Amino acid sequence: MALLELSHITAGYDKNIILRDFNLSVNRGDFVSLLGSSGCGKTTTLRLIAGFSEPNEGTISFDGKDITHVPLHKRNFGFVFQSYALFPHMTVFDNVAFGLKMRKVPKAEIRTRVMDMLRLVDLEGFESRYPREMSGGQRQRVALARAMVIRPDLMLFDEPLSNLDAKLRVKMRVEIRRLQQELGFTAIYVTHDQEECFAISDQVAIMNGGVIEQMDTPAHIFNAPKTEFIAHFVGFENFFRLTRVSGQLTAENGTPMHVALDRSGDAFTGCIRPEDVQILPPGSNALNGIPGEVLVSTFLGRTVQYNVRTAIGEFVVKADQSQVYPLGASVLLELSANKIILINPSNH
Repeated sequence: MALLELSHITAGYDKNIILRDFNLSVNRGDFVSLLGSSGCGKTTTLRLIAGFSEPNEGTISFDGKDITHVPLHKRNFGFVFQSYALFPHMTVFDNVAFGLKMRKVPKAEIRTRVMDMLRLVDLEGFESRYPREMSGGQRQRVALARAMVIRPDLMLFDEPLSNLDAKLRVKMRVEIRRLQQELGFTAIYVTHDQEECFAISDQVAIMNGGVIEQMDTPAHIFNAPKTEFIAHFVGFENFFRLTRVSGQLTAENGTPMHVALDRSGDAFTGCIRPEDVQILPPGSNALNGIPGEVLVSTFLGRTVQYNVRTAIGEFVVKADQSQVYPLGASVLLELSANKIILINPSNH
């Protein structure tokens, strides 16, 4: 049985409905990320789980108990905010100890647990400092320690790394994953950063318009997107229509298309990433060869990006610099058969 279950949730503010018949299931010990652009409902979902707000309809259950209307302070959940939310007038020790003091934990145990937690997040020796005397990464570690020291049943992260610079974000996401695996806690992590989310999650739920479009492992979402929205999200930029004619998948210009991962059905949207399309001189021998004309050429350092007009649509292609094609050049695009993903055309 799932540890956390959101069933048929409808939620919003006034007449603005953000989640509609929303469902989410999280297993014990899993690190689950909610990923999506602004306004998709991921923060609303996290607030409902935390107890900051209640749904209009539906139920939230945790460990088999209905917690839909249980107030925030009675849910033993740890919360790490984007803004750290540390008390500026308190030392690191007192910030981390705050939740334990609220729970009336004995003083000696508070000291032991706080110092153990500061060692775990590599802040031993910082206990007498104030937040203003620390870097952003150190403050985020304090926020992590404060959330984890209460031994929460569930850890909730709301874009915790978005205020850090790129290098520190990478370091901190590794740190969060290490702590989660070491302590074994269940976590829900909200972000709009795909790379960050894929790097640390067991399961990713990609949200769009208040629903989950796909929930799966990062590798499966990256390699087998179910909808055109998900495909765009994970880096597919080239989309083209395919129909089955006499058993053979065929592009709109009549070119037979060979696809390694074929599926049953007669009409699909094919999609392929820019780096999986080869750009060749016209007349080259190619499987899935589509003639085209170079419209735009963009130098990207290691690669050159081409926008190529073809009879089945405009393609974005990333190629090395071994052969450079000028604007207006005639070329042949080869679409790698084992890199084309088929999506049902209704799933836009």
